[in-house]
Amino acid sequence: MQHPAPLVKDRLHSDMEALTPSERRVASALLTDYPVAGLQSITKLAVQAEVSTPTVIRMARKLGFDGFPDLQNALRGEVADQIKKPMSKHARTQGHRPEGHTIAKFSEAVFANLGHTLDRLDTATFDAVAALLAEPAHSLYLAGGRITRSNADYLFNHLQIIRPSVTLLGQSANVWPQYLLDMDAQSVLIVFDIRRYEKDLQKLAALAKSRGATLVLFTDQWSSPIAAEADYCFNAMVEAPSSWDSTIAIMLIIEALIAEVQSKGWAQSAERIEELESMFNATRLFRNF
Repeated sequence: MQHPAPLVKDRLHSDMEALTPSERRVASALLTDYPVAGLQSITKLAVQAEVSTPTVIRMARKLGFDGFPDLQNALRGEVADQIKKPMSKHARTQGHRPEGHTIAKFSEAVFANLGHTLDRLDTATFDAVAALLAEPAHSLYLAGGRITRSNADYLFNHLQIIRPSVTLLGQSANVWPQYLLDMDAQSVLIVFDIRRYEKDLQKLAALAKSRGATLVLFTDQWSSPIAAEADYCFNAMVEAPSSWDSTIAIMLIIEALIAEVQSKGWAQSAERIEELESMFNATRLFRNF
């Protein structure tokens, strides 16, 4: 399978050290209001970054583009990918179906997603988030969108066994202010938001940040607008030959985090698991083998 072209913002981050101070101002302007800043005229971007238009062109070429119009075309492609609706996505995949059984084609896409996600994963961010989630002093809150709520629920089910003070926010945004009341600087809000990004989640993230909470975001390769507020962000590849995006790469990060959090707080989690098993035995909820 052909590897997808790197996102413009990934190129900006990876090539930042090779840019001159003036070119870095252009890069910063692009990243501050991404991708909108790059879709305006070259003159407006130059004024915003307080540089000349030739500086904008030089920066675009250093990123590997033929010039600023080529960079803009890449940004337009990213925007088009973000706003695809399920049915249009389905039509596109139906028109480009490779040979082979559906399960083989889907598996190929998923394996590619996993590989690209791991290539982009910042292990320092992973370690920092694991340490944050393992610290009992922090109250954890989780929220997901229409599709990603199942990811939030999965992480919640495991974390509440491993440690105390874990809350899954109710499905209705109308009740979220009740959870916000208890959020403070010791709180961590974990949000899942992939394309067709949800405004309710953006409002929740902004309000939680205003109360001092630490924000952890799980999103796709294009990044939810919540990324601008997030303290930690995981970008996972989600494209699949389906009307729907795949969250398997997100689940990979989730399960790795669960394992690491449990490892960090093993003494506490072992005691909780033992107590939970005693409750299961007492209620006979599960069959013994």
